[in-house]
Amino acid sequence: MSKITVSDGTEIYYKDWGTGQPLVFHHGWPLSSDDWDAQSMFFVSRGFRVIAHDRRGHGRSSQTSEGHNMDTYVADVAELMAFLDIKDAIHIGHSTGGGEVIRYVARHGQGRVAKAVLISAVTPLMVQTEANPDGIPLSVFDEIREGTATHRPQYFQDFTLPFYGYNREGATISQGIRDNWWRQGMMGSIKAHHDGIKAFSETDFTEDLKSVDVPVLVLHGEDDQIVPFPISGAKAVKLLKHGKLISYPGFPHGMPTTEAATINADLLAFINS
Repeated sequence: MSKITVSDGTEIYYKDWGTGQPLVFHHGWPLSSDDWDAQSMFFVSRGFRVIAHDRRGHGRSSQTSEGHNMDTYVADVAELMAFLDIKDAIHIGHSTGGGEVIRYVARHGQGRVAKAVLISAVTPLMVQTEANPDGIPLSVFDEIREGTATHRPQYFQDFTLPFYGYNREGATISQGIRDNWWRQGMMGSIKAHHDGIKAFSETDFTEDLKSVDVPVLVLHGEDDQIVPFPISGAKAVKLLKHGKLISYPGFPHGMPTTEAATINADLLAFINS
C-alpha cells in the first residue's frame, strides 16, 4: 500500500492512479478514499491522474489519538501534495472533504491549485451560533457524537438511510451501497470519528471561501438531509470570488454515489472549461 509518514509520525494512506492533470479527491466523514470509486474509475479512464487519501484515523491511515481537527487534516494534505509534487491540480471534496479542500486551497494552494469543487460541503459553517442563527443546533451534533461513541455499528447502519435519501418514499435502496458505507466507516477509528464531528460541524470556513482566487464549483443536492442546502451550498457560493453553483432537486447528500452519472458529467464539464 502507498503511505507517507507526516511530521507527527502519522501514516497517511493514498491512491495515485494514472497520468495527466491531477484530480485530488477528499472524502467525507466517516469514510475513506473508497467513497470516490465511481469518480476514480470515470476520470482515470479519461486520461486524468486520480489521487485520493484516507484522512488520519479513517480507512487505512493511522488510528491516531490526536489531530482530528481541520487544520491538522489540511496540514496532512499539504505534506502529501508536497511529497507527490502535485501542481495544476483540481481539488474535489465531499461533505467534510469540502471543508478540507477550501481550507487547503486558501492556506496551501498557492501555485499548486487550478480549480476546486465543493460537493455537499459543510462550508461555510454548520453549527448554530449567534452569528449563524439558521445553523443546526449543537444538540444535533451531540446526538451524532453519542451515537458514534456508544453504538457505532448500528448507528452507522442507520445513518446510511438519510445519507443516501433511502428514507424517502419511492426510493430504490441499494443494500450494497449501504454495506459499503458501513464497511468504510467501521474501518476507521471510533475516536477519530467522534472527535471529527467537532471539526466538520464547528469549523468556520467563511474567510477561507472569501480568500480563494481560483474558480470553484459548488454542487449540492436540494434534498440533502445531512448538510442542508440552504445553510451550506446556497451560502458558500455567495462568499466565493469565482464561484459557480449547480443545485439538484431531489438529490441526497451521497449523490456522488447514487447520482454518479450526473455528478461526473458536471465535474468533467467544469474541469474542461
